[in-house]
Amino acid sequence: MNIFLRQKDSVLHYIFRTLIALLLLTSCSSSKVLTSQLDKTLEEFPAFKTGFAGIMVYDPVAKKVVFEHNSEKYFTPASNTKLFTFYAGVKILGDSAAGLEYVVKKDSLIFRGTGDPSFLYDKLESTAVLDFLKARNETLYYVPPVFREEHFGSGWSWDDYNYNYSVERAAMPIYGNYATFSSSSETEIPVAKPKYFSQLLLKDSLAAGNNFSVMRERDQNRFHYHQPAGAEKRNREVPFIYSPQLVIELLSDTLQKPVKLLNPERTDFSNSKILYSIPTDSLYKRMLQVSDNFIAEQLLLISSKVIADSLKTDIAIDYMQKNYLQDLPDEVIWVDGSGLSVYNKFTPRSVVRLLEKISEEVPQKRLFQLLPAGGESGTIKNLYKAEEPYIFAKTGTIRNVHALSGYLKTKSGKVLIFSFMNNNYTVPSAEIKAGMELILRNIYLNY
Repeated sequence: MNIFLRQKDSVLHYIFRTLIALLLLTSCSSSKVLTSQLDKTLEEFPAFKTGFAGIMVYDPVAKKVVFEHNSEKYFTPASNTKLFTFYAGVKILGDSAAGLEYVVKKDSLIFRGTGDPSFLYDKLESTAVLDFLKARNETLYYVPPVFREEHFGSGWSWDDYNYNYSVERAAMPIYGNYATFSSSSETEIPVAKPKYFSQLLLKDSLAAGNNFSVMRERDQNRFHYHQPAGAEKRNREVPFIYSPQLVIELLSDTLQKPVKLLNPERTDFSNSKILYSIPTDSLYKRMLQVSDNFIAEQLLLISSKVIADSLKTDIAIDYMQKNYLQDLPDEVIWVDGSGLSVYNKFTPRSVVRLLEKISEEVPQKRLFQLLPAGGESGTIKNLYKAEEPYIFAKTGTIRNVHALSGYLKTKSGKVLIFSFMNNNYTVPSAEIKAGMELILRNIYLNY
């Protein structure tokens, strides 16, 4: 405990000394002095000493590197991976996402999924597919894909299956691919949404404590709950195991009419039509602002469907690698859409180049509205505060990993591109973030 307090005091003391130095620096700024100050912070700030840091800051107008440190080294990027997924969407998808592919044959409506995550997902406002299916008078037939993408990505943590940030990937997601269970003082069992999952709840007679909990069995949709008397009202969002049979059962229950399953190898979609569901910017904004893993993974599936009429993550990644990422300084090791995988590996300078490419294709006003803004929105709402936002960037955080990549608008009005990555640190991430803010604010004030 005393060691922890001493370490915390040293961090606060360093921040105080650095802030004084920043005030002095504003009156005699130069590129050389600024670089020296940034190097000193990276070298001396206590949190950075415990891990491995890399940063590149680039001025796209002057075409020069403002500052770099280990920018050629590879890092686990966590959710900075979503910047690559966003770029894939920009290059492959149009203004709206395909929500459903269908054909009408006599008195039958035959449909299949496109990977669209918005269907009945309460985090997005889209009712196009639901309204369409409700209004049809034909008999409904759902066709699963011939090829089924692996539910979990390569390198995902197997024991995260019970957490809502690790839902399964699917051809036709429904309800965000999770069930919501709410504790209630009015009932003895949790309230399930959709109601279908009420029948799959089991009381956990061995659980103890005062906290409401729901744990799914790893290999089947059976949910064990602990709801102590007087427990505070809470929601638990628990991923379910996805299957074509579950899709038609949930659809039948929701639509209040039967939905049947068809063999994909006997179904002809050569004259199919596409129903569009939601603006792609709505998907991008939620993915980038709150780091929605589910949307990120599904965006790559939607993209692969456009490219090859097949729902497979690798198709979209390979296409982007061959056609749009060949000019990055370093080869990117990119395996999923969300960054859940520890196999993803990028260098800061390659992420900077990616961000430069994005800025050349997406107008700045639109881009800055999609990204989290420091002190104002998304995952950096409580960080990088100023009179006006100066950081517009994507965070990436998993255990012992924190990254931030995006755009920095200096006080003088210049817009810089940066990528700041930290791996293998042993201190609380708040201390890493404090050091990052010192460096980025220094650049904001003095470049």
